[in-house]
Amino acid sequence: MTKQYYVYILASKRNGTLYVGVTNNLIRRTQEHKNSINEGFTKRYGVYRLVYYEIFSDVREAIWREKKLKKWNRAWKLVLIEKDNKYWNDLYSDLI
Repeated sequence: MTKQYYVYILASKRNGTLYVGVTNNLIRRTQEHKNSINEGFTKRYGVYRLVYYEIFSDVREAIWREKKLKKWNRAWKLVLIEKDNKYWNDLYSDLI
């Protein structure tokens, strides 16, 4: 079985605060955010809604993409999210 890596974007609400991250287990990582397991940005700003993700088979590509997205301006991130998730639905429920 091929290992998978995910670059994801969480939001506090539609057009709210955004967080970009990378993980090898999107379900577990999203649960950690939702349950405020770790202190940090997402807990402080209530950023729990999974609104976008991409899948990679190479960890280096995933990390490169995460770094790239973090440098994007907000408007570009909004377009990326709304391309496939117009209503900012929480995609976490689709994963479980």
